[in-house]
Amino acid sequence: MSTFKSHKRSNPSISTASLPDIVFMLLFFFMTVTTISNKTMLVENELPMASSVNQLDKKDRVIEIYVGAPKDDLAKRLGTEPRIQLNDKIAQVGDVGPYVLEELSKKPEAIRNLVTISLKIDKDVKVGVVSDIKEQLQKVNALKVNYTTYQGGDPLP
Repeated sequence: MSTFKSHKRSNPSISTASLPDIVFMLLFFFMTVTTISNKTMLVENELPMASSVNQLDKKDRVIEIYVGAPKDDLAKRLGTEPRIQLNDKIAQVGDVGPYVLEELSKKPEAIRNLVTISLKIDKDVKVGVVSDIKEQLQKVNALKVNYTTYQGGDPLP
């Protein structure tokens, strides 16, 4: 009778030859999916302080409207009165409603009723401009409005 000898088998090493391909594939995927917002600020936008703030979670459900005095290079042409910035353009109060409707049409239909209008208003802007913007938002039934602020300041007594 013959005897069986047990041989110790070594596990084959894992090939890492395809690892660079996988890393570059992931890199290209994230480069194509990620969007970077490059908004040029045309108006001054020093936000006021608030003692109690909540953060908006989903950025894809926000339409931003900036209000403030024009920056120095535009102030020579437009004056120092507060102006409204919609995307990268200076606009009039009457342009707010159509702008919001246009931005809503770009959103998926499932989230259109969840969209919040974020007003980023400079702390030196008078309330009259804000109420004019709110009237325009009411006309287009955009009633979910957020006022963007920085956290800080003293709580009310």
